Amino acid sequence: MTTLPVFITGNQHKADYLAKWLGQPINHRKLDIDEIQSLDLRTVVEHKARQAYAAAGEPVLVEDVALTFTAMGQLPGTFVKWFLEEIGVDGLVRIADGLPHRGAEAAIMYAYFDGQELHVFEGRVTGQVPPRPRGENSFGKGWNAIFIPDGTDKTYAEMTEEECWPFNHRAQAIAKLQAFFADAV
Repeated sequence: MTTLPVFITGNQHKADYLAKWLGQPINHRKLDIDEIQSLDLRTVVEHKARQAYAAAGEPVLVEDVALTFTAMGQLPGTFVKWFLEEIGVDGLVRIADGLPHRGAEAAIMYAYFDGQELHVFEGRVTGQVPPRPRGENSFGKGWNAIFIPDGTDKTYAEMTEEECWPFNHRAQAIAKLQAFFADAV
């Protein structure tokens, strides 16, 4: 595998997780970049990657996530971070309580930008929102306690990283990243 670009994140856990599953160290850096308001995950990561490259002056890798309640169209989607900050996971569950079904989709996109070409790596998993948050194992703070991927009866927060891997949207995208950087050698 080739040398990886700098991963733009202020979250050490995200950087450690990515390095673990890519099988090599990854440099990361926190940059103060704008997060545009869009329900389109691709639009968000493309903007973030271009802005990060302009600030860093070197090839970058960025990511963003979305959690969508399918009965709500594209919401909360890319705005899930702000929903969590305002109403927490309990508030998100209360929203799901009022919907005609509890279907959900977890999505992630990584974007690599070298100043010339932009490459996007996506992972998506469907599942359900449980009636209450469950679990303590979590990818940092977030919505892992309220997403049960199809194929299991556990939330992400109830699984170890290894248990979660076959059901994980992040795992899908990381596998695509691995293949891309392996081919880049």
